Amino acid sequence: MSTAPDTDSRTGDWGEKRGHGQEGAKQRLPLLALLALATAVFITSLTETLPAGLLPAMSHDLGASESATGQTVTVYAIGTALTAIPLTAATAGWRRKRLLLTAMAGFALANTVTAVSSVYGLTMVARFVAGVAAGLAWALLAGYARRMAPARLQGKAIAIAMAGIPLALSLGVPAGTLLGKACGWRTAFLAMTALTALLLLWITAAVPDQPGQRRGERPKTLRTLRIPGVAPVLFVTLVFVLAHTILYAYIAAFLDDLGMSGRTDLVLLVFGVASLAGIWVVGARIQRRLRGLTVASALLVAVAAALLALFADHTSFVYTAAALWGLGWGGVPTLLQTAAGDAGGDSADAAQAMLVTLWNVAMAAGGIAGGVLLDLIGSHSFPWTVLLLLLPVLAVVLLARRHGFPAGRAGAPDAGQAA
Repeated sequence: MSTAPDTDSRTGDWGEKRGHGQEGAKQRLPLLALLALATAVFITSLTETLPAGLLPAMSHDLGASESATGQTVTVYAIGTALTAIPLTAATAGWRRKRLLLTAMAGFALANTVTAVSSVYGLTMVARFVAGVAAGLAWALLAGYARRMAPARLQGKAIAIAMAGIPLALSLGVPAGTLLGKACGWRTAFLAMTALTALLLLWITAAVPDQPGQRRGERPKTLRTLRIPGVAPVLFVTLVFVLAHTILYAYIAAFLDDLGMSGRTDLVLLVFGVASLAGIWVVGARIQRRLRGLTVASALLVAVAAALLALFADHTSFVYTAAALWGLGWGGVPTLLQTAAGDAGGDSADAAQAMLVTLWNVAMAAGGIAGGVLLDLIGSHSFPWTVLLLLLPVLAVVLLARRHGFPAGRAGAPDAGQAA
């Protein structure tokens, strides 16, 4: 741990007896460094979803149909899913700061090429490279945040780092879309490059370095799967993200069928703001309530789906459902990455890499499954499908009470110490 403990004059002689005040002093979160990681998460999330709001203009300039241009999102997810595990294993010995800088430089390169390219094939290659960079970054970021924080504050550290996800979805995508409409879609991608360049300087100046793993310590992926608790966390990740994506990826079509096509942005804003609240709650309680928070998250999303399934004709219930959905979903990345890291132990990086891979597989599968459901049954099937998928999620979380989703976490303060 590189953060220095604060001095506290109240420790007095008692602090001196514990090693001249060093052992008894409080340690604080390295906020500047964690906010840099949150910005990295923001960039990875926004880079993935930005084309969704710029498809017509991108399609025109690239000379491709909108459906073909939409595959720029798919190829990004494929790049992440295919490379997260092998690249994480290949770079396990790299120092963490060097690896993070390399991943973010990959984003700068990919977004720059995307911004200047007029060739569809070249754009797809650039998007694949961005996905590869995302695989490296996602497998790294949660573990990096954990290692920068004292044990009792690791949950909060991951929550701060993961706050970049709802910010990207609720604020970044609308802002990028507006910028693209006002100045051109290429400007939006160049703005991402500029933000990444600033982040590279920020990381260099403010993020403490951490060592990689020595050769003999590097875990094997298949061995990691045999660690108690890892498989349940990965199953929950796959199915929970699949359920969420089926509805989220086609929320515009769902709202359009309800006659609310002009309110999609507002519904997503409610979702995004509620997601931030969810992250705050999870960050405050995850150290002692990992299991309960995971169950609560699944139940909140299930209640939201039930409202959309039964009462979607009432606009007020749609907004209520969006708020409950965001509140439940906002902390899920933090909960699942924390659970994977805890279950993996010394193999945490390998567990994170598998989680990243399955997360992207679930996103791609959610897009495909949602499209099939939309064509064959209609958008009204989305909330019912979410409810059906959340049943095994809840069952596995409840059953994995010893490993995977325990009530508390190692290093959590007891009741008398809890903040």
